[in-house]
Amino acid sequence: MARTQLQRARDGELTAAIERVAERENRDPAFVRQQVADGQAVIPNNHDHESLDPMIIGREFATKVNANIGNSEETSDLEGELEKLHTAVHYGADTVMDLSTGANLDDIREANVEHSPVPVGTVPIYEAVKHVDDPADLTQELLLEVIEKQATQGVDYMTIHAGVLMEHLPLTDGRKTGIVSRGGSILAQWIEENGMQNPLYVAFEAICEIFAEHDVTVSLGDGLRPGSLADASDEAQFAELETLGELTRTAWDHGVQVMVEGPGHVPMDQVAENVQRQQAVCDGAPFYVLGPLVTDIAPGYDHITSAIGATEAARAGAAMLCYVTPKEHLGLPEQGDVRDGLAAYRIAAHAGDVATDLPGARDWDDALSEARYEFDWRRQFDLALDPARARSYHDQTLPGDNYKEARFCSMCGVEFCSMRIDQDAREADGEMTEIDDETDLDDSPAAEANLPPVGSHDTSGVPEEIEIDGVTFTPAASHTDD
Repeated sequence: MARTQLQRARDGELTAAIERVAERENRDPAFVRQQVADGQAVIPNNHDHESLDPMIIGREFATKVNANIGNSEETSDLEGELEKLHTAVHYGADTVMDLSTGANLDDIREANVEHSPVPVGTVPIYEAVKHVDDPADLTQELLLEVIEKQATQGVDYMTIHAGVLMEHLPLTDGRKTGIVSRGGSILAQWIEENGMQNPLYVAFEAICEIFAEHDVTVSLGDGLRPGSLADASDEAQFAELETLGELTRTAWDHGVQVMVEGPGHVPMDQVAENVQRQQAVCDGAPFYVLGPLVTDIAPGYDHITSAIGATEAARAGAAMLCYVTPKEHLGLPEQGDVRDGLAAYRIAAHAGDVATDLPGARDWDDALSEARYEFDWRRQFDLALDPARARSYHDQTLPGDNYKEARFCSMCGVEFCSMRIDQDAREADGEMTEIDDETDLDDSPAAEANLPPVGSHDTSGVPEEIEIDGVTFTPAASHTDD
């Protein structure tokens, strides 16, 4: 049986995935291997995901961003889902989670794995529920069957809500928003109606055996996460976290890579404390956080409320951020929402890496600032997180090519442009020092995630075409370059 990245790293092997990660992170392969061997980082890398460009999730590396995609019972279009995947990868998602709950689940999952250069995650209980008339009818055998099937299909990591225990449920009484995790609520209902312990907890060692066979990373789900500021950092959340620490060690004993999922709504002053607590309880296993949202008042803008918390989480040591789109709490994200959510979270991840002084992370900022000061508009666009949008906003008022050489934009105009005034003053007064404009990104020690352009994954293993119902087409992003 093929061994996992964790098992091979423990044996001192520098795998091809470790070598590729070292290249992308600009780090010593021996350091990468040790981080994986110690469980402080994971390389989600199912043996059957042939199109994957390996990446790493760990607090010592560039902060990563996940994009949730998938259909719902109201929408079920495989081609549309592939376009979401393409959009997510194009705008810099480091992983994607297929959270489909509608029709054609196997077709969508298999197509996503086949066409994704980034790791693909799932929540298998969503599919399992589709096979029964009532969640209470779920069985341990069915759950294991679905998990094994998805592992065979090439899924790189799975969210398993094994930490929701019978004894935790009374602790959610008195909450404002109860249990907001879909997986957590399903399992809580199952426990209540069957009067038995969580079947995923009971079967966790059997799940680990499946994961070890395929090298699926377990993402320990936080089924009792807070869904409002009022419920943050309560007994239920932290009781589950203690169980997740136990499960982390169990998975490691089976040679399975582990990351742990974190809370969704947390006041700003509690974010760092939540990260630090997880690191202590789970022995440094990578923390994968949803947001967190630092205020509950802004439906339609939760990509912003959550990116604020995500930045603080990244600064405190979270290894991966799960993006939130403007549609959060309101509807299923479309491609434009995926783009906006990823922009917010790439900013949060990068800002966190700058704040923690990750090697070279600020070089990108410095290079763009130099281009801005020099009125090098074309380079400024090229260095932007979203070049098409930066160019579009500039060109809405100053579209001509001659304005690409102009020493002003429409915000200040010619007369009041501070940078033009400053340049003129420096040229006229020899006592003013020259500007530092020597950042060379080609020599930067930064990881690829902290260098332009975003979405630079190796796609050489991704098929160019796909056949759906006898019709062959080429997936292509239909995002607009606005």
